[in-house]
Amino acid sequence: MRRSIVLCMLLALSALSIIVTAQQGGGGGQQAPKVVEVEKLKDNLWVLKGNGGGGNTAVFVTSTGVVVVDAKNPGWGQPILDKIKELTNKPVTTLINTHTHGDHVSGNVEFPATVDIIVQENTKTNMMKMIPNSTAADQKVPEKTIFDLNGGRGLPKRTFKDKMTLFKGPDEVDLYYFGRGHTNGDAWVLFPALRVVHAGDIFSGKNVPLLDANNGGSAALIADSLEKGMNTLKQVDTIITGHSTQMTMADLKEYIAFNREFFNDVRAAKKAGKSIDDVAASWKIPEKYKGYAAADANRLKNNVRLAFAEVDQGAKSN
Repeated sequence: MRRSIVLCMLLALSALSIIVTAQQGGGGGQQAPKVVEVEKLKDNLWVLKGNGGGGNTAVFVTSTGVVVVDAKNPGWGQPILDKIKELTNKPVTTLINTHTHGDHVSGNVEFPATVDIIVQENTKTNMMKMIPNSTAADQKVPEKTIFDLNGGRGLPKRTFKDKMTLFKGPDEVDLYYFGRGHTNGDAWVLFPALRVVHAGDIFSGKNVPLLDANNGGSAALIADSLEKGMNTLKQVDTIITGHSTQMTMADLKEYIAFNREFFNDVRAAKKAGKSIDDVAASWKIPEKYKGYAAADANRLKNNVRLAFAEVDQGAKSN
């Protein structure tokens, strides 16, 4: 009996040790270090990436401070700030979020409270709720957002509707909203003196886009929104995508055609009497779109479902 009691105590202590170690981030529960990779685009513009970090972060150094675009996943805010200190001794003054998703805004909470955070007005509404995207396995709205858990820190201080201009001359940054696509608040961040724009996830790369119906995304309108961007930003040479490598205006033009073709294909299939499951199982990326990532089955079905709904209901641009 005594041996059994001792054995039970040892097992309990071992289990407690594992729990404590995991909570402290050690042992088997230890997370991989957050390594921020730097890609220099111009003398004062960098793209920061990181495995598991989330969306691409842009760092633009002006004459008075640093403008950051997107702050990645939870826990990546401080690594971003640490890396910026290696690039410049100027303070971070401005943080712009391209849209509401957690892999672009969660790092906000680690930025100094003095930083001016700016988003498109619909994105602010979305960030107050942080509803999971429409492809997420868990669709429950969180009782408390990451911002609630940090006393409201990281939420936007200013918003814009269609356009906002920050600073002047070579420091100028222009913010645009061209309509619904990935979400209903996709901001494009233009650095006119450098002929570079950060497009966020409305152009995340050459792939089937994530069309987030829960946060206002649109299968019917994404091509139109992208085309407005292309027609307005004619001076741009380089596009920083949400998750891929840099692209060109020729790539954007092709991506517009890709998204328009997808919606037209789905609309035609629905008219022919096919079901959502039929279309999701049979639609393939046309061979002419070379280099496009294979379609994720869950994302593809989500987009087909949204397209079906928009064919029935019509889609509004705002």
